[in-house]
Amino acid sequence: MSSTLPFLPFTKPTMDEETISAVADVLRSGWLTSGPNVKELEAKLSAYFGGRPVRTFNSGTCTMEIALRIAGIGEGDEVITTPNSWVATANVIIETGATPVFVDIDAKTHNIDLKKIEAAITPRTKAIIPVHMCGLPCDMDHLYTIAEKYQLRVIEDAAQAIGSTWKGKRIGSFGDFASFSFQVNKNIMTGEGGCLVLNNEEEAKLAEKYRLQGVSRKGLDGIDVDVLGGKYNMTDIAAAIGLGQLKRLEEFNAKRHTLAKHYFASFGAEFETQTGAELPVADFTQSNWHMFHLVLPERVQRADFMQNMLDLGIGLGYHYRAIHLFTLYRERGFTDGMFPIAERVGKQIVTLPLFPSMTENDVERVVSAVKSLLQTN
Repeated sequence: MSSTLPFLPFTKPTMDEETISAVADVLRSGWLTSGPNVKELEAKLSAYFGGRPVRTFNSGTCTMEIALRIAGIGEGDEVITTPNSWVATANVIIETGATPVFVDIDAKTHNIDLKKIEAAITPRTKAIIPVHMCGLPCDMDHLYTIAEKYQLRVIEDAAQAIGSTWKGKRIGSFGDFASFSFQVNKNIMTGEGGCLVLNNEEEAKLAEKYRLQGVSRKGLDGIDVDVLGGKYNMTDIAAAIGLGQLKRLEEFNAKRHTLAKHYFASFGAEFETQTGAELPVADFTQSNWHMFHLVLPERVQRADFMQNMLDLGIGLGYHYRAIHLFTLYRERGFTDGMFPIAERVGKQIVTLPLFPSMTENDVERVVSAVKSLLQTN
């Protein structure tokens, strides 16, 4: 099988000429690292999240690590999280010296199964890192009820969830820490980057120290270092991209909703029954539709399916292999069979193309190819 149609990637950023011009202006200004554009982006993100303090960073990974450090998480502590995420979600726990404790996922939402969290809590548990998978929020009421009951900090891995809501409130506008990614495949991007929503100005000041070598300044020549920080600041080049993207967030998310709805309409009501594949939760109230997942039936070899789609000119991703099955985590005692739902989903999941510049014809092309391949397997 092959295609004469243009290649359709699973994701593609949308960039307008106004943003490209703004980046050129930064380059001409000579102020390329953190500067006025970073300040402006942080102010606009703060307004977007209801006035909560926001600080930007060079990734949506260091944001989670810094949140853990601000919360005082370290050696001897345990942090509960999901095995169904990009490995960074668990890696940052190890970076602080704490121990990741995994809890299996819900078979339909692919978010952490909140009903199983309490059984994983020990006297060493200090925090929970849930993931809003594909922008579909966890049950925030249930999550924070658990956190309050056991006095746990929450670091929401909201990397994929900008624009998502819970009962009408934006993810990040309430709760504890919320970490967002602006990596190039996200709903808005800065190329690479991220932001952390914090609880108060004291935490924000500490975040500033952690993102730039622990440095604090006073006056023209006063400088001190009282915490061990890193080099995590966002550049003004990236912030200029982010400002242009943030203006279009609602537009981008609306287009994602339209495309996701067309996916469901094109697959049809009998698709799951006929093929054994699993579609995502059809949530058009709270999710920002960062990604559209399809869980393949067990009879289908994912790599073969992905290659066949490539032969038809369609790119797929898969998000994610279960974290505990990586060598680094096996060496820490995790084994096959510990989190069976995450393992099954991680083995069979594929990510279908979904990005704002796609058309409904593109969706129909993807669905036609998927149906054709599943009917022959």
